Amino acid sequence: MSPTLASITLTSLDWSFIIGFFIIALGIGVYTSKQAGKSEADFFLGGRTMPWWLLGFSMVATTFSTDTPNLVTNLVRESGVSGNWCWWVFLLTGMLTVFVFSKIWRRSNLTTDVEFYEMRYSGKEAAFLRWFRSIYLGVFLNVMIMASVSLAAIKIGGIMLGLEPWECIVYAAGVTVIFSSLGGFKGVLLTDFLLFIIAMVGAVAAAYYALGHEAVGGLSGMLEKFSASSEMESKLNFFPQPGTEAFTSFLLIPLLIGWWSSWYPGAEPGGGGYLAQRMLAAKNEKHAVGATLFFNACHYAVRPWPWIIVALCSLIVFPDIESIKAAFPEAENVANDSAYSAMLTFLPTGWMGLVLTSLVAAYMSTISTHLNWGSSYIVNDVYLRFLKPNASQKELVWIGRISTVVLMIIAGVIALNMESAQKNFQLLLAIGAGTGSIYILRWFWWRVNAYSEIAGMLLATLNAVLFWKFDNFGLSGSMSLVASVAITTIGWIVVTLMTRPTDKATLRGFVKQTNPGGPGWQKIYREAQAEGEPIDFLHSESNIQRGLICMILACAAVYSFLFGTGYVLYGQSIAASICSIITIISSFLVYRIWFCADEK
Repeated sequence: MSPTLASITLTSLDWSFIIGFFIIALGIGVYTSKQAGKSEADFFLGGRTMPWWLLGFSMVATTFSTDTPNLVTNLVRESGVSGNWCWWVFLLTGMLTVFVFSKIWRRSNLTTDVEFYEMRYSGKEAAFLRWFRSIYLGVFLNVMIMASVSLAAIKIGGIMLGLEPWECIVYAAGVTVIFSSLGGFKGVLLTDFLLFIIAMVGAVAAAYYALGHEAVGGLSGMLEKFSASSEMESKLNFFPQPGTEAFTSFLLIPLLIGWWSSWYPGAEPGGGGYLAQRMLAAKNEKHAVGATLFFNACHYAVRPWPWIIVALCSLIVFPDIESIKAAFPEAENVANDSAYSAMLTFLPTGWMGLVLTSLVAAYMSTISTHLNWGSSYIVNDVYLRFLKPNASQKELVWIGRISTVVLMIIAGVIALNMESAQKNFQLLLAIGAGTGSIYILRWFWWRVNAYSEIAGMLLATLNAVLFWKFDNFGLSGSMSLVASVAITTIGWIVVTLMTRPTDKATLRGFVKQTNPGGPGWQKIYREAQAEGEPIDFLHSESNIQRGLICMILACAAVYSFLFGTGYVLYGQSIAASICSIITIISSFLVYRIWFCADEK
């Protein structure tokens, strides 16, 4: 029998977990507020002294949001385990960032990633691009992401606690805004460390009790029920069936095109966003590499299975959306992604409070990062750069705190009008389709200029609007992505070749500071040498070939670990053993090639 809203109650023990966590989070914010208030660099980068493990935990915690298990649940219920390839494929992007981009990001010594525009490009167009992207990313897209995360909080609060949508926003966001505005970046990192541990414990507990539901009958019972019909059994597959639309949409197109061509927060080709913020805050290049490697390994290899197990169990307990609505008649915006929180209602006393705390922790870690990240754009790239260049450090910190509050208010209002985490995910992918190649090539091809990025951004957004307005012009979802990427890519390349390049002084200053390497800068090097002004690089040239080899090996290690874990759960020991061997060999080779060999 499914529970109803009236039967879901929290005991004093449950509440003690939730309230205790709030108190600790606020305490961290107060503890770090003094140092955060010293300067802009302290408030947004923690003084650039952060170790890899703390940054890595923060990256993982940030991407472990309340909407992530909802998204995974939605994918599994509609398309099976293989549906997760729409985000698993971004491991390629992540590992490219680890072994190619993390070092050169740290070398740039920037405060924000959009400050990059006036380091790499020149003229008024570079200044415009910096200003526009800071508003576009820091305000528009940032609040859309926070609203999506808040939507998940609304669904969880509505089903598990019977709260009104506005109550979920006020309660969940209130504490987050307070400690984020007080503690700044270091406060966010310290709370993220705690948040990740709590969130993982909660996710594992949720999977354990989902399997223990009487309708599921444990892991063996779940597998037995899925094997009872070919339709259900197919949902356990790691890969879509070749020749099907799912194979093209979830695997083939993302592997061939999606991972390098599409921009998505947390998986930006070439790095960027809050990941770049953490790389810029690292002690040095080695810590930047270590942080991003730790993040990608945990994000793709460690975390998915607890969410997937809950999603699979939900198909047995709540086989369709109507069964969820019947169990929770007062909950709003019920969809397939609501099944995750519906399964959590079966948790026993104590564990209910702990898992709720883990979801609160997941929410707070993501929101706090996005608040600090978005505020950094407003302060450094709008207020300081264009409005008041002579602002004092204390003034900048206060502008950062005020903008933190304003961003949260805007996100909360938007969240009250959203419906689905998967729809938001697809919208963000559509807006960024085709721009990823610019974010990669701008580091390695001198001819890319500010107009390249402006054209790519405008074309991608226009494509997203037109394809949505005209129902993809009759194309399937995957083919519409291919068309959008092709139009945007061809468009920005044409614009690049038709417009004037970045001036020589800016290009030489950029490569002197970062020395990214590759053949795309040879023209700049030769011209400088011919003019009797050879470039005196501050760093050794990045070894791109070595980075690409390690990227491939690291992806093999992580994917093998991910699928090996699945085969263990499925009871397929031979396949699990093969995956384990691949993981060990690939990891050893990465260690030998990258960490043991001297950089050439």
